[in-house]
Amino acid sequence: MGNSGFDHSYAMKAARRWQKRGPMVDMAWMVAAGLGLAALVVAVLALLRNRGDTTGAAIESMAAAQAQLTGRLAQLAESQAAAQSLLAERLQGQERSLAKTVEERLAEMAKRLDDGVQQASHRQATSLHELRERLAVIDAAQKNITELSAQVVSLQDILSNKQARGAFGEIQLNDIVTAMLPPSAYRFQAALGDGRRVDCLLDLPNPPGSIAIDAKFPLESFHLLRNAKDDAERTLAGRAFATAILKHVRDIAEKYIVPGQTAESALMFLPSEAIYAELHANFPDVVEKSFRAKVWIVSPTTLMATLNTVRAVLKDARMREQAGLIQKEVRMLLDDIGRLDDRVAALDKHFGQASEDIRQIRISTEKVAKRADRIETVQLGEDADGPAAEVAPPAPKLPAS
Repeated sequence: MGNSGFDHSYAMKAARRWQKRGPMVDMAWMVAAGLGLAALVVAVLALLRNRGDTTGAAIESMAAAQAQLTGRLAQLAESQAAAQSLLAERLQGQERSLAKTVEERLAEMAKRLDDGVQQASHRQATSLHELRERLAVIDAAQKNITELSAQVVSLQDILSNKQARGAFGEIQLNDIVTAMLPPSAYRFQAALGDGRRVDCLLDLPNPPGSIAIDAKFPLESFHLLRNAKDDAERTLAGRAFATAILKHVRDIAEKYIVPGQTAESALMFLPSEAIYAELHANFPDVVEKSFRAKVWIVSPTTLMATLNTVRAVLKDARMREQAGLIQKEVRMLLDDIGRLDDRVAALDKHFGQASEDIRQIRISTEKVAKRADRIETVQLGEDADGPAAEVAPPAPKLPAS
């Protein structure tokens, strides 16, 4: 019995330890513990039989222990079932929570992915639109460059021909003169006698008289000067350039300065600012010789300034021509001013009389208002049966106004 009691208490302690482990104990371990306890009980019974201990007390004790063990096993089974149910519920709750969390995360990731795709699509569309606009601008610029290149080539073709180059200078001269002066102040291709014709003749009064303008374009010598590779070539090109300019100066001085018909000076028009700048920067002796020959070299810019001065001279000449008419008009204007002053004086007299009449009218209205006030102050009786009303004394008579 001592060994059986020890074993029973050990089995009970083991069962309580298994029971205290809570609902998270695995079912296999609990079944194994129950089988171990049953085997232990069977072994104790066999041992008792071998000892011959067949007393009723021992058998009852063993039966009671077996019944208690069976109850414990039943409790363990119920506890295990409850633990399994609780564990299943917890697992289902965790599974639902995990599924919900995963769904939320997936939805959030899908939303972020969708937003990212939309933003990327919007940026891509914007970039493509900007790219198309820039390509359109580049295409337009390319067309302009192509057209400009064609125009430059055409201009080079024009300038390579002397006749075409001369026509280019004459057209530019024509545009500047027509823009700055009235039509009566100039003539193009004007005849000067002996079959000579000047590109433009400015009709100015004496002095200074008519001024001739001839367009010259020494492009070949200027290109040689600009394309010189060393000092020797530059010296030769500079001499050729100066010679060409002085030749044009002599031709203009001989052909277009005609005593008694034109002024004592003439203008040589260079339709290139670059040639004009090169001439005044590096060839002062050529400019000085042209001054002595009374041929003034002008560029498009300086020609416009000169024509502006010519326009002022023409305006002054017209004013001198119209001086008599202006004086007559001024005298008539003075007479009109005198008549206007007389009429203003008469109108002022009428205004004074009207003011006096208005003052007299105001005096009469004031008197009428005073008499009306006196009439209102008269006290009348209340009715026919009542006391007689106190009648105010009559107002004194005023002299008629």
